Amino acid sequence: MQTTFHTTQKSLSSVGIVWLRMAVIYLILGVTLGIAMGASEDFTLRPVHAHINLLGWATMALAGLVYSVYPHAGMNRLAKLHFWMTNLALPVMMIALTLLLLGQRAAIPFLAASEIVAALGIVSFAFNIFLNLKKN
Repeated sequence: MQTTFHTTQKSLSSVGIVWLRMAVIYLILGVTLGIAMGASEDFTLRPVHAHINLLGWATMALAGLVYSVYPHAGMNRLAKLHFWMTNLALPVMMIALTLLLLGQRAAIPFLAASEIVAALGIVSFAFNIFLNLKKN
């Protein structure tokens, strides 16, 4: 028996699927960190946990859904810029934030630079949406 999910999956754009898969990786990382913090009763890294879940899981999943519903918006330069800026900045940001929270102030320039790159990725997404999604 074929499921609706399988049928729906065929209609998703390949770009949307890449975003959704990346989002699920961040969901797994966020949940794993949350479990580790709970088990150790050490919540020092809760900002890292929150950023992984919000920027990694939620934001990337929503972008994946947008790019699936509007595949033309997912296949232009702004979408590619959005993808690479997000996926290069977020790991650096999470590592730098972790180091900072653990007392390594030398991570601040890396954190600041990666935050700027991530923000520019979001700006490219915004421009893409406003430029490429038109009312009927």
